[in-house]
Amino acid sequence: MYQKIVDQLESEMTDIVSQFDDQLKSIHAGRASTAIIEDIKVTSYGTNLPLKQIATISVPESNVILISPWDISQKDSVITAIKTSDINVNPSDDGKNIRLFFPPMSEERREELKKIVKIKSEEARVVLRNLREDGWKQVQKMEKDKTITEDDKYEAEKILNKQIAKFNEEVETISEKKNNQLDNI
Repeated sequence: MYQKIVDQLESEMTDIVSQFDDQLKSIHAGRASTAIIEDIKVTSYGTNLPLKQIATISVPESNVILISPWDISQKDSVITAIKTSDINVNPSDDGKNIRLFFPPMSEERREELKKIVKIKSEEARVVLRNLREDGWKQVQKMEKDKTITEDDKYEAEKILNKQIAKFNEEVETISEKKNNQLDNI
């Protein structure tokens, strides 16, 4: 009976870790990557679309991203979206394409990004902890309502504790990987 709660939490925690990983991919580490900008929302024909759905994005050099809008009339919308995003680069318009130049990373900027990684990882851990607590409360309620036994409750608690440990470890691994990437630029 409690397995349904455990399975649902597993799915939700997997989604949280995936979102966390995506957030860290958007933190550029001195080298250009399409992941930095591909999900920036661009107002196109009255709707907000991810940049990757209205333009070709490539990395011709290690510190340059080239954006080629499929419809040239959308170029200004793309530039506006990039300027209002939090990636801190100024787009360069060559008439047909948009180029983003990423300067070499300073030590100060590196430390700033590491702090952001730490904050984001703690936010992910808090969300995971809250999910686990919600699941535990549901299990306790089931035991109180006599839909599961006390043994089932403690078995569910063991499983929930293993889940939270596993997902916290994943968050830590992703954070360490990003910090190493920031250190090795």
